[in-house]
Amino acid sequence: MVVKGKKTKNPPVLSHEFVIQNHADIVACVAMVFVVGLMFQASSPAASVFIALHHNVTVPLEIQPGVFQDVLQYTQGLKDIPAVFFYLLISVVIHAIIQEYLLDKVNKKLHLSKVKHVKFNESGQLLAFYLMSLVWAGDIILRENLFSVAALWEGYPLHHASMSFLFKFFFIIQISYWLHIFPELYFQKTKREDWAPRIQYACLYLAFIVGAYLTSFTRLALFLLFVQYLAEAVFHTCRILDYAEKTAVASKLFRLGDLLFVLARLSSVILAVLTFWFGLASLPMEQQVLDLATGNFNTGLVRLNCLLAVCLLQAWLMWNFIMFQVKRAREAGPASSSNASAAGKSSTRKTEQERAKARKERKEQDDLPEADQKLKVN
Repeated sequence: MVVKGKKTKNPPVLSHEFVIQNHADIVACVAMVFVVGLMFQASSPAASVFIALHHNVTVPLEIQPGVFQDVLQYTQGLKDIPAVFFYLLISVVIHAIIQEYLLDKVNKKLHLSKVKHVKFNESGQLLAFYLMSLVWAGDIILRENLFSVAALWEGYPLHHASMSFLFKFFFIIQISYWLHIFPELYFQKTKREDWAPRIQYACLYLAFIVGAYLTSFTRLALFLLFVQYLAEAVFHTCRILDYAEKTAVASKLFRLGDLLFVLARLSSVILAVLTFWFGLASLPMEQQVLDLATGNFNTGLVRLNCLLAVCLLQAWLMWNFIMFQVKRAREAGPASSSNASAAGKSSTRKTEQERAKARKERKEQDDLPEADQKLKVN
């Protein structure tokens, strides 16, 4: 919408402002180059490296006792890097679609401040990704029947290094999404002081997801991500409801979110201990030297480092959570004490007024004649 009396000036082509305003269209055009490349025989092999999943293998799968069937599975490899790059571009485009067609329209109705506007957009984007990942991870658990705890280590490394199409695609999308956080800092013109927390949690997610993907601990990573995303989804739902002035519902969900956060930390430590300390150690495939050819990382040193990494991360998250609760309690303390003192002062003033009124009535009564005093009392 153009304001009357003012002329709009388009930014110069390829300037920073031009790229920021049109970054979704530019990235979509780059992604379309790879898609169009699939239509031509000369460019199809190169384009498929970016779009399709590679490193497929045939693995015998036992469908009945003693009956095996060859199933197409996927492993890790260098060709995953171009795929991650392509789906990073798709993540940027989807980010812009959610922002323009959903979050911006809601923001116009809420009339939030600049600080709340930024936090609302961040929570909206993360909530959409968390919900999608929860549904996807739950579908994988159902499809591959990963309901028993022993499934976290049984069949390692053969059944862990080889993944189904949806399983591998899930991890490719996870890596792509957390990588797209970095260019979004530029595209969304995020302030410098807001960079640190976003870069921090993006790097943590990438370190653990990529580490689990390369070491074939994907089943454990799937469960840990499911637990983590569930707690985070509730938290960001609460924050969105709070900004939408649904405080009654948000306050109750915040309590549920705090409980789920603590349970997520506890369950993550339990799953890590069961997998690295007990499950993998009991397998006959345990060895003392890494076997990169078969993707077997089941050594005592690797298991110990993985267990320490998970436990230290959960302890750090729990420490930050406790410090946040303590800080909030301290901030609420002076406010409640000031309210109590204000209430005490008002009650004291009220009592003094009542006493003054009673004294005034007694004085008026004493000034009356004796007969009128008796009538007044009666």
